[in-house]
Amino acid sequence: MRVSVFGLGYVGAVSSACFARAGHEVVGVDVDQRKLDLIREGQAPIVEKDLDIYLKEGVQSGRLRVTSSVAEAVQQTDISLICVGTPSRENGDLRTDYLERVAAEIGEAIGSKDGYHIVVVRSTVLPGTAERVVLPILEKSSGKQVGQGFGLCVNPEFLREGTAIADFDAPPFTIVGSLHAKDAEEVARLYSGVHAPTFLTSIRVAEMIKYSCNAFHAVKITFANEIGMLCKAEGIDSHEVMRIVCEDTKLNISPKYMLPGYAFGGSCLPKDLRALTYRAHSHDLWLPMLDEVLSSNDYQIDRVVKYVQRLRLRNIGLFGLSFKPGTDDLRESPLVELAERLIGKGYHLKIYDPNVSYAALYGSNKAYIEQEIPHIAEILTQDPVEVMKHAQIAIFGHADKELGRILESATPEHTIIDLARVTTPDQVRGEYVGLYW
Repeated sequence: MRVSVFGLGYVGAVSSACFARAGHEVVGVDVDQRKLDLIREGQAPIVEKDLDIYLKEGVQSGRLRVTSSVAEAVQQTDISLICVGTPSRENGDLRTDYLERVAAEIGEAIGSKDGYHIVVVRSTVLPGTAERVVLPILEKSSGKQVGQGFGLCVNPEFLREGTAIADFDAPPFTIVGSLHAKDAEEVARLYSGVHAPTFLTSIRVAEMIKYSCNAFHAVKITFANEIGMLCKAEGIDSHEVMRIVCEDTKLNISPKYMLPGYAFGGSCLPKDLRALTYRAHSHDLWLPMLDEVLSSNDYQIDRVVKYVQRLRLRNIGLFGLSFKPGTDDLRESPLVELAERLIGKGYHLKIYDPNVSYAALYGSNKAYIEQEIPHIAEILTQDPVEVMKHAQIAIFGHADKELGRILESATPEHTIIDLARVTTPDQVRGEYVGLYW
C-alpha cells in the first residue's frame, strides 16, 4: 500500500520504519530538515532499539523516503497518517495547533488531487477532536466532502518508548475508528501482517480507547504504589503480595468489574476499604487514590438521585434492592442507599427484588434494612406489576433476566433508568436512560 506519515517524531518514525519493513511504500513528511537528513542517511532521529536498522533498510530498498512537501506526499499516496504531537496546555487540555496546521495542508493537497484519499489521525486526541476539529478543516481546505472526496479515520498507537518496534509488531489490538466502514477496512489492511485482534469501531470510541488504556495504566501503578506504602509500614514484602494478587486471572487481572455501571456495595468491599485506609492512617500514611474510592462510589449514587430530581416526577419503582443480583444480602447495598435518599426527599417509592422478601428477612440482614428504611415492609412488594403500575420512573438496578422481562410491561408514559444495562433502548417503550451508555 502507499502511505504517507506526517510527523517523524517518536510515533511517526517508528511507524514509517515498520510499514516500510512490511513492504508498504512510505513517504515520511516533516518540517524539521534535520530529521529528514538523518532518515535519508538511514539514521534514527530518536533513541529506540533497532529503529536505525529498519530505517536504513527502508531507505536503501526505496520503500521509504522523506520530504517536506505535503502536496507531493498526498499526491503519491492513498492514505495519510497524522502523527504530530498533541502536548498539554497549562490547564491540562490538549494543544491541537500542530494537528490543525497539518490537517489544513493535507486538505489543500486533497483538493487538487484526483481520486479518493484517506486521512488517519494517529496522534492521541480527546474524543470529538477528529470530527469537531480535523474534519471541518479538511472539508474547508479541500472543498470536498467526507465520504466522497476523502475518508477520515482514527488509529491510536500503543507504542511504549524502548519497546516500540516490538509493540508495533505485537500490540494488544489494532483499533480503527471511522465514519465509513470501507475506510476502516482499507486502513486495517496496513496491519495485515500484525498479529493482534482488530476492532473496527466509531471514531469517538477509538479516540476514547487510548485514554482509557493510559488512565488504567496510571491507576494500576498508583494502586501498586499505595499498597506498597502500607506493606512497607507493616513490614510486608509488597512485591510478593502483588505477585500473588496478579495470579488471580478470574477476578483481579480479568474483564471482571470492568463494565461501567452503578455503585458497588455488599459486606466486603466498603468494609475492607475502610479498614485498609484506617490502618494506613494509623501509620500516618495518606493513600490518595484508595482514600477517595468510597467517595467516588458515593458520587455514583448521588448522580442518580440528581437525575431523578431533574425529571420532576414523584412516583418511583425500584427493581432490585440487594447489593447484586442472585443474593438477598442488603448490607451496604447502593440500591438501599438510593432508596433511602429518594424516600428522604419525599418520593413515593415501591420496590421489587425477586430475591428479597420482607417475610424471609432475618438476623443482621433484617436489622440493617430496618435501620436504613424503617418502613420497608410498606414499600417492598412481591408483585412487580404493582410496582410498574405505581411508577412514573422505573429504576432497574440489577442485570437480572426476570427484571428484563418486567420491562416488557413498560408503557410510553414510563421513564426507564437502567443502572445495569438490563436492556437496550430499542426494546423498551417509553423514555430510556442508560446510566453510562
